[in-house]
Amino acid sequence: MKTPILTLLLACAAAITSYAQCGKHLILSSSKTEYLDGRDSLQRTQEENSSIEISKTNVIIIPANDATRTMKGEIQSDSCQWNIPFKDGRSVIKLTMKNDQGETRNCTITIEGKAGIVTLYFEAVEMPDKKIRVPIDTFQEKK
Repeated sequence: MKTPILTLLLACAAAITSYAQCGKHLILSSSKTEYLDGRDSLQRTQEENSSIEISKTNVIIIPANDATRTMKGEIQSDSCQWNIPFKDGRSVIKLTMKNDQGETRNCTITIEGKAGIVTLYFEAVEMPDKKIRVPIDTFQEKK
């Protein structure tokens, strides 16, 4: 009788831990942006301090800490599966982004953690031959 209960408790604890960072208001920071082609080959690297803010309903991206290049998006759907919060797992966010010029893009943001290294990938349906990879330096929960 103790074994099934212990197994159930461990399963619940694992589920709670994997969801620990999901649905929270986060700020991710990066000091580099990498531009890839459609085959994930690196085209160029830009050293710049960028900020990505993710809430339950919106994403705000400020490249190079330049508010004039801000992109905002409304989250359409998301999924989140982390074995170890912010170290091993994945989140996928589908959203509609709009820049300051009013251009709209249907996008997917994927945040992956492997061996403690967290990377954000940004893809737009309208630009299938381009992808942006952003190595995440820091992440924090916004209170």
